[in-house]
Amino acid sequence: MTSELVVDVKPQEVSIALTEEGSLVELQKEGNNTAFAVGNMYLGRVRKLMPGLNACFVDVGFEKDAFLHYQDLGPQFNSLNKFLRQTISDKKKTYSITKASIMPDLEKDGTVATTLQQGQEVVVQIVKEPINTKGPRLTSELSFAGRYLVLIPFNDKVNVSSKIKSSAERARLKQLLMSIKPKNFGVIVRTVAEGKRVAELDGELKVLVKRWEDAMARVQKATKLPTLIYEETSRAVGMLRDLFNPSFEHIYVNDEAEFNEIKDYVSIIAPDRAGIVKLYKGELPIFDNFAITKQIKSLFGRTISYKNGAYLIIEHTEALHVVDVNSGNRSKKTNQEDNALEVNLGAADELARQLRLRDMGGIIVVDFIDMNVAEDRQKLYERMCENMKKDRARHNILPLSKFGLMQITRQRVRPAMDVDTSEECPTCFGTGKIKSSILFTDQLESKIDYIVNKLKIKKFSLHVHPYVAAFINQGLVSLKRRWQMKYGFGMRVIPNQSYAFLQYAFFGKDKQEIDMKEKTDAK
Repeated sequence: MTSELVVDVKPQEVSIALTEEGSLVELQKEGNNTAFAVGNMYLGRVRKLMPGLNACFVDVGFEKDAFLHYQDLGPQFNSLNKFLRQTISDKKKTYSITKASIMPDLEKDGTVATTLQQGQEVVVQIVKEPINTKGPRLTSELSFAGRYLVLIPFNDKVNVSSKIKSSAERARLKQLLMSIKPKNFGVIVRTVAEGKRVAELDGELKVLVKRWEDAMARVQKATKLPTLIYEETSRAVGMLRDLFNPSFEHIYVNDEAEFNEIKDYVSIIAPDRAGIVKLYKGELPIFDNFAITKQIKSLFGRTISYKNGAYLIIEHTEALHVVDVNSGNRSKKTNQEDNALEVNLGAADELARQLRLRDMGGIIVVDFIDMNVAEDRQKLYERMCENMKKDRARHNILPLSKFGLMQITRQRVRPAMDVDTSEECPTCFGTGKIKSSILFTDQLESKIDYIVNKLKIKKFSLHVHPYVAAFINQGLVSLKRRWQMKYGFGMRVIPNQSYAFLQYAFFGKDKQEIDMKEKTDAK
């Protein structure tokens, strides 16, 4: 199976699309004014103790205080807390973790009231993004994730991924890491480390130890709370770290800075594959060029069609996600049981894709079409389990209940991706009235005249709906050609699939939008 990663960098946000065999399976969007918080570490302050919950709220700089449960402090919290006190108390002396004294493990049945105090400084890591009305979820069991290894301070164990089945390889990796890891560090060996040489593992181990040292150096220099002491890599690099495998054919990026960051990372983890990272310089928006925009428009929304007229209805609520499977108007098979099985198997394929695509987490309840044959119900359950093997999030699937419902739980670390495919009309702004469509090109020409003659911008591009672009470009002496003859050849017309029919936008040569829209256009 071949995979491609397409990264669309815009001034307002960064969008990352993962495709498998040309089919969109994961989409992530991150605004440039917001950061991807999972994995970030902070020096925060305990704001409020909650003895009834055996937890506390910690200020880490978010709008809502973050939640830290006693069980999430980690067994090594006493050692981390003592090391933190030493580091903060002396701003000049650098303390090494290899010389730190290891304290007894935290009691499993202890209480937060006897362990922490209000106003106390703590080092924490975000494990779950703020979702709806809830703040982030925290842990004090710190970990630094790499491609092959996960480094855990104040832990002396080496654990090997259970997905590595060979006992000889597991023993080799465990012995190897025990011999090269520094004292007072634990290591989790990831599945992709199977068969890797000592030089590769040792190189990454040193990088991860350096991240710990840099984080502690920021703790020592901190002058105010809360303070970010370790920031995860960019979303694109983070996806690459978890997803990168030999099936990746291409990684396309439309921004030079992001391109260099991704290429540098690939050069480290797979030097022979650095050539798959390519800088996209085409005129068309990158998602349009790789047929991703059309898939986004068709795959998000309440109703999802998948094949032969069958469709899913997906509803998102605060507590769970509900999916209803419908056969539509199909009548391919006369046997009702065979028809139900075929529709349900197709729904299982599409649902597994939708869970990854929307990053739906928590409880998912699926109402499949009723089937009377026990073998068919088992076949559907096995198909769903097989499809979900490609999902990186932890999940659990229960067989169909007697009501024909399948219950799925899936790891929830950030809000579900829910792209609203219905938008307020950009030409009438919801009023229901627009200028005469036949005058639309006259309106565009007046904007072009203003840009060229008033703003003195000679090179710019006009983004419009593909149908409008086709009209502007038609004929030997097209409207576009007449505009270029009149206003200069620095003007380009770009079809953009994400635009509504009479929507338009002007962009300068630096790809920044030239604001030419007025609500009075609609009146």
